[in-house]
Amino acid sequence: MTKFLTPVVAAAFLFSSQVAFAGGPVVVDDAVEVVADKPASSMGILPIIIIGVALCAALCGSNDNKVPE
Repeated sequence: MTKFLTPVVAAAFLFSSQVAFAGGPVVVDDAVEVVADKPASSMGILPIIIIGVALCAALCGSNDNKVPE
């Protein structure tokens, strides 16, 4: 019985090891286009306005000259 079973087990091991190491075809799909998004660091108009208002408030200032009565 073992003389019959040994070649069967060896053949099964041989065929299963070839299937286990098979890689298969590699398919590359070039139909998908990659579109770059707008970068997050783009500066809008709001920071420029805020900086302008802050500079005007700092440089213009209020006139602290008090007129004595």
